[in-house]
Amino acid sequence: MQISLLFLFLMAINPFAKSSPNPQSVRQLAFKRAAGLNNGISISWLEQTWAKTTIPQNAPANADFMLLKKLGFKSIRLPVAFTALGPEITTPQLFIYIDKVIKQCDNYGFKLVIDYHYGQLNDYNYLTQTPQVIDLWLKLTKRYYNTRYNNLFFEIYNEPPHMNPKVWKDAAYNIVTAIRKVDQRRTLIVGASNYNSIYELSRFERLADENIIYTFHYYEPFFFTHQGAGWVGDQVATTGVSFPYNAENFPTLNPKAKNTPGESNYRMYPRDGNEQSINDKLQIVKNWAMKYDVPVICGEYGVYNKYADLDSRCRYIKAVRKALKKLEIPGMLWDYNGSFSLFNGKPAVETLPSCMADAIGYQP
Repeated sequence: MQISLLFLFLMAINPFAKSSPNPQSVRQLAFKRAAGLNNGISISWLEQTWAKTTIPQNAPANADFMLLKKLGFKSIRLPVAFTALGPEITTPQLFIYIDKVIKQCDNYGFKLVIDYHYGQLNDYNYLTQTPQVIDLWLKLTKRYYNTRYNNLFFEIYNEPPHMNPKVWKDAAYNIVTAIRKVDQRRTLIVGASNYNSIYELSRFERLADENIIYTFHYYEPFFFTHQGAGWVGDQVATTGVSFPYNAENFPTLNPKAKNTPGESNYRMYPRDGNEQSINDKLQIVKNWAMKYDVPVICGEYGVYNKYADLDSRCRYIKAVRKALKKLEIPGMLWDYNGSFSLFNGKPAVETLPSCMADAIGYQP
């Protein structure tokens, strides 16, 4: 009799006890939802803070979603620079833009990840910045509370910087906990510090929440994928780097890269610039995911397209996709129509190079 009364009491204080799955089932649901994000791509329109004035006219059109559907993509990642876009574009206006993307994804059958981009969190301001991030997520959580859970995901913070991992974990815990007070069923996406590093993730201790997908970004070898990227600095000043490594056409080190990480990366590229290295490094993530029995996704991978030659870009993307598939890790490309675009020009089937079509598995 006492046991029965205790059971009824527990049911009364937990309204989800009967209708919600147990923790193991919740985690399995997170695995299933993670798999549904495979063959994804970022549309970086709302993170382009350098193009604030053109954001209204650059919104993705129905034709863009039709193209992505035709090319075989299944999910969209929408990075949003909520606080970095400034007064030119207000938060309510950003919500209106997101509303439209959600509707378009629903119309064309895409899963959608809303990603909090360009936050200012660091070791010194996390006590003031974390509440600001939470405030934004609570607004989003309430606004999209009734949006289908299998279709919409929240990535709580893009690329936490090189900060104390314990500080970041504490911030992530607080953000997740705040969201859970409003919505217990939305699947959240969480990465590690040092810009979603695979190495920091391998040292990260999973959160207690069962409904989380863990994310990482893969741009290794960085010496190749970001060659010539001015925003990175002199470490990637060496250009003309092909993939895989080829001794016959390997360029000399750009003098600007001397005494930077780019110099050591230059020396390591003969070892790192190949498919086996990609497999080995992604295995680090897989081992961590198996250790904790949690789902992981590769939230970004790709190649800056200004200096890397087309064939190398195609070979690299194909190699990463092959490795992710082998390890059963869903992947999302960066990106649709920015400086990492798959296309030679305005996105269209006609501007998709044949080697890139092969790399992403598109067959006309």
